[in-house]
Amino acid sequence: MVVKILCIVVFAAVTVLIGVISSKKVKGVGDFVLGGRNIGPWFSAFAFGTSYFSAVIFVGYAGRFGWNYGVSATWIGLANALIGSCLAWLVLGRRTRVMTKHLDTSTMPEFFEKRYNSKALKLAAAIIIFVFLVPYSASIYKGLSGIFEMAFNVKFEYCIIAMALLTAVYVILGGYVAAALNDFIQGIVMLIGIGVVVWKVLSGQGGFTAALATLSQQTAETSGGALHGAFTSFFGPDPLGLLGVMILTSLGTWGLPQMVHKFYSISDEKAIRKGTIISTLFAVVVAGGSYFMGGFGRLYVEADAAGNPVSGFDGIVPSMLSGALSDLMIGIILVLVLSASMSTLSSLVISSSSTVTLDLIKGFFAPKMSEKKQMWTIRILCAFFIVVSVVLALDKGALISNLMAISWGALAGAFLAPFMYGLFSKRVTKAAVWVSFAGGVGLVVLNLFLKFTEGTTAGALAMVGTLIIVPIVSLITPRMNKEYVDGCFSCYEEKVEAKVTHSLTDL
Repeated sequence: MVVKILCIVVFAAVTVLIGVISSKKVKGVGDFVLGGRNIGPWFSAFAFGTSYFSAVIFVGYAGRFGWNYGVSATWIGLANALIGSCLAWLVLGRRTRVMTKHLDTSTMPEFFEKRYNSKALKLAAAIIIFVFLVPYSASIYKGLSGIFEMAFNVKFEYCIIAMALLTAVYVILGGYVAAALNDFIQGIVMLIGIGVVVWKVLSGQGGFTAALATLSQQTAETSGGALHGAFTSFFGPDPLGLLGVMILTSLGTWGLPQMVHKFYSISDEKAIRKGTIISTLFAVVVAGGSYFMGGFGRLYVEADAAGNPVSGFDGIVPSMLSGALSDLMIGIILVLVLSASMSTLSSLVISSSSTVTLDLIKGFFAPKMSEKKQMWTIRILCAFFIVVSVVLALDKGALISNLMAISWGALAGAFLAPFMYGLFSKRVTKAAVWVSFAGGVGLVVLNLFLKFTEGTTAGALAMVGTLIIVPIVSLITPRMNKEYVDGCFSCYEEKVEAKVTHSLTDL
């Protein structure tokens, strides 16, 4: 117990110290929200990766989908690396950085306002972000509480409140600068920690080959009948379900405001190229390792009569760790989960509070709000957002994976298509953006009440559906003012003069 407590105390002390030091670098709203648009490739890449992967992935998704799909769940992690990280940086990185600076936007709602010349779109986007980032934040607190309850035998309510207070301290003090510095340190911890976890989980079953052999003896019940060895097969017992989770957790990053925000703040084009490589490798290790480890959950947790884990889906990973690790290793894993989660929480808190302050309050109710008042408002809203998330997280009946699916499905379903197409095409119309907002949010919310499919599948359908619908609606609705749109895209056509030191002419 002393070892576990010491690990947490050291982690908390370093986190708060970074918050205090970073607070001295925050001179205004731009520094607090974007780090002055001067974050280098390593910090940007680690900020992207640590914001992407939290206790939701490590505890909720790795446990639930590792149980459902076995070793084939590793495909989810690899898709996260290729689509959610590498392609996101390649496709969105440079254009996002260039256009958001040209339009002078700090948040996603501001981008929608200035790219599509509509204050109403900004208002709608701000409301969607604030409402649907809350369940994602709550899911992270629930993931944290499960690990801490296992390690310290403390009620999960106390764990959630303690983590919320720690997050509030360093985010409110140092903003994005503190978050980026902490993300870098936390990312290193995550890389080391995930390697240790995978090794210990496999060695606890006699090694990789022995663990696979044992897992292959389990039978999966599918609509087509019983499958022997399905949990060690290439695509698992449910390939379509697996595909839905891959789409939700990979394509979703392209439309999530807290993820796209990382491209706003990166320093230059050279940093984007380096960041692409770093973030991809980070995702391969952390996401691939988490889902691979989760695939062996059935070796540590028994199934009930209905085929579900007796510990519940959110209890699979904590049960695996308690059975496979020593106290020292559990202490390291506690720091790993804290690192993964607090980096994501800081990103969510900053994104939500800045959106409400800059896009709602300043944008509509107090346009002449001073910089000092904006800073105070953002910090107060940071605290408010954390409190609301904690209240939702205290609901023991809510599954981590379901909370995340609601958040990612609604946000990415609404924003992915109009944001991405808006960076590349002049043809996208306001009407198409409204349809995307309504369709993405509407499908996910309807599924909450009608339950016509899995939450992850509904989120994936919302993303893919709006990617198809937005171009179609844009073709049949009135174009935006050509002169205005050309002005938005002029940032990609900047001419640069260069001196010629010597030249050869025809003699």
